[in-house]
Parts: sequence; C-alpha cells; structure tokens
Amino acid sequence: MKSTGILKSVDELGRIVLPKKMRENLDIDIRDRVEIFVEGDRIILKKYMPTCVFCDGDQDIVMFNGKRVCSDCLRSLQGLKSRE
Repeated sequence: MKSTGILKSVDELGRIVLPKKMRENLDIDIRDRVEIFVEGDRIILKKYMPTCVFCDGDQDIVMFNGKRVCSDCLRSLQGLKSRE
C-alpha cells in the first residue's frame, strides 16, 4: 500500500473529503459512486464499476430482467432461448 502523506479529519457527519488531485488521478468524478470495503483494520475505497452478474466483465453492461449483463453474456442468453 502506498502512503500519500495526506491526513484528513472526519467531520461531524462522518465525512472525509478526497483531494481533487487524488480524485482526478483515480478518475472519480462528482456524483460517482464509491464502494467501501473493510479488510482487517483498513478501509478501502474503490470507484464503483457495475459488472456482469455472469462473468464480472465491465464492458457494454445492460440491464436484462433487472440484472446487469454484458453484451457477450446477453448474446449467449439469447442463443439459449432460441434453442428452446
């Protein structure tokens, strides 16, 4: 893990501001969603990227019956349906 040397305080609402340069470097924009993970005594933040429920791919994601599915898996599903 790489230290940035940046210290931030938690405000009275429990918030921490991520510095603008850090957000730019990590391609986190205003209103982007961030996932929060806990690993032992560490808190890990990661930009949320929706992935396919079947293959975990993150390219060309569409909603199919309420689930996130990539275009490749969607074609496979449609192929299964046409064989029935």
